[in-house]
Amino acid sequence: MKKTSRAIALFFGVALIHSCQKDTTFLITETSVGPLTQTTQIGELESTFVKDSVVGDTARINLGTSAKKIEVFEKGGKHLLTLTPNSDSIPTVQNVRILDPRYVSEKGIGLQSTFKDIQNRYDIKKIVTTLNSIVVFPKGSNLYFTIDKGELPESLRYSTSDIEAVQIPDDSKIKYLMLGWE
Repeated sequence: MKKTSRAIALFFGVALIHSCQKDTTFLITETSVGPLTQTTQIGELESTFVKDSVVGDTARINLGTSAKKIEVFEKGGKHLLTLTPNSDSIPTVQNVRILDPRYVSEKGIGLQSTFKDIQNRYDIKKIVTTLNSIVVFPKGSNLYFTIDKGELPESLRYSTSDIEAVQIPDDSKIKYLMLGWE
């Protein structure tokens, strides 16, 4: 009887510890995106995304040399990430474009977030205006967010002049979520 109760207690203890561990499958941190880390080499992508499909110039990926773009798809076909390798002698990922809304940052920002969500969770370092979008760079973060100019008031959509945070509507949606490692 004692051994049975100990075994049951041990089982529930292990189950409790396992359930308390945070699922990082779709977590974006400063040094990782899900299973991908800042130090993951291009040649290791197949084993890093073993449950997914890695698409690119397979010969180059297997040799560990730089392909132009590498795409990661879920087995069901959903596009998860687009990776841009650096050109180092041992190539790693330089830039990650997050395409799946399940990925969220440690501060809870993902593709379903708005500009107000970004402002509430990050201090903004700068906003860069491009022809079709604005790019929001938070302070102390490798993340950056692109918002389509179509989300802005009409008077700002066709301008290339600097745009301030107060000019961006709170409900502006994120078009692209990117993470850049240098």
